Amino acid sequence: MRLHMKETVKFLGIVTLAVALSACSNLSKTQKNTAIGAAVGGVAGNMIGGSTGATLGGAALGGLIGSQVGK
Repeated sequence: MRLHMKETVKFLGIVTLAVALSACSNLSKTQKNTAIGAAVGGVAGNMIGGSTGATLGGAALGGLIGSQVGK
Protein backbone atom coordinates (compact mmCIF):
# COMPACT_ATOMS: atom_id res chain seq x y z
CA MET A 1 0.00 0.00 0.00
CA ARG A 2 2.82 2.40 0.87
CA LEU A 3 4.54 1.87 -2.50
CA HIS A 4 1.32 2.66 -4.35
CA MET A 5 1.02 5.96 -2.45
CA LYS A 6 4.59 6.95 -3.38
CA GLU A 7 3.91 6.26 -7.05
CA THR A 8 0.72 8.33 -6.91
CA VAL A 9 2.50 11.26 -5.28
CA LYS A 10 5.31 11.07 -7.84
CA PHE A 11 2.81 11.02 -10.71
CA LEU A 12 0.89 14.00 -9.31
CA GLY A 13 4.17 15.88 -8.89
CA ILE A 14 5.07 15.30 -12.53
CA VAL A 15 1.62 16.41 -13.71
CA THR A 16 1.80 19.52 -11.53
CA LEU A 17 5.24 20.36 -12.90
CA ALA A 18 4.04 19.94 -16.48
CA VAL A 19 1.05 22.22 -15.89
CA ALA A 20 3.21 24.82 -14.15
CA LEU A 21 5.77 24.84 -16.95
CA SER A 22 3.11 25.18 -19.62
CA ALA A 23 1.77 28.25 -17.80
CA CYS A 24 5.18 29.90 -18.22
CA SER A 25 4.99 30.12 -22.01
CA ASN A 26 3.91 33.79 -22.02
CA LEU A 27 6.51 35.02 -19.53
CA SER A 28 9.37 37.31 -20.49
CA LYS A 29 12.97 36.12 -20.19
CA THR A 30 13.40 38.08 -16.94
CA GLN A 31 10.22 36.61 -15.46
CA LYS A 32 11.31 33.08 -16.38
CA ASN A 33 14.75 33.63 -14.84
CA THR A 34 13.12 35.00 -11.69
CA ALA A 35 10.80 31.99 -11.39
CA ILE A 36 13.63 29.52 -11.99
CA GLY A 37 15.86 31.32 -9.51
CA ALA A 38 13.13 31.32 -6.86
CA ALA A 39 12.47 27.60 -7.34
CA VAL A 40 16.14 26.63 -7.23
CA GLY A 41 16.78 28.98 -4.30
CA GLY A 42 13.84 27.58 -2.36
CA VAL A 43 15.04 24.02 -2.80
CA ALA A 44 18.61 24.98 -1.89
CA GLY A 45 17.43 26.92 1.15
CA ASN A 46 15.41 23.96 2.34
CA MET A 47 18.29 21.54 1.79
CA ILE A 48 20.72 23.79 3.67
CA GLY A 49 18.52 25.09 6.48
CA GLY A 50 15.71 22.56 6.65
CA SER A 51 13.18 25.12 7.85
CA THR A 52 10.42 27.25 6.41
CA GLY A 53 12.45 30.40 6.96
CA ALA A 54 15.43 28.98 5.11
CA THR A 55 13.19 27.91 2.24
CA LEU A 56 11.58 31.35 1.97
CA GLY A 57 14.92 33.11 2.26
CA GLY A 58 16.44 30.90 -0.42
CA ALA A 59 13.48 31.50 -2.71
CA ALA A 60 13.69 35.27 -2.21
CA LEU A 61 17.43 35.37 -2.81
CA GLY A 62 17.17 33.01 -5.78
CA GLY A 63 14.41 35.11 -7.32
CA LEU A 64 16.48 38.26 -6.88
CA ILE A 65 19.54 36.68 -8.46
CA GLY A 66 17.46 35.15 -11.25
CA SER A 67 15.91 38.51 -12.13
CA GLN A 68 19.38 40.02 -12.56
CA VAL A 69 20.77 37.29 -14.83
CA GLY A 70 21.39 38.59 -18.33
CA LYS A 71 21.14 42.29 -17.48
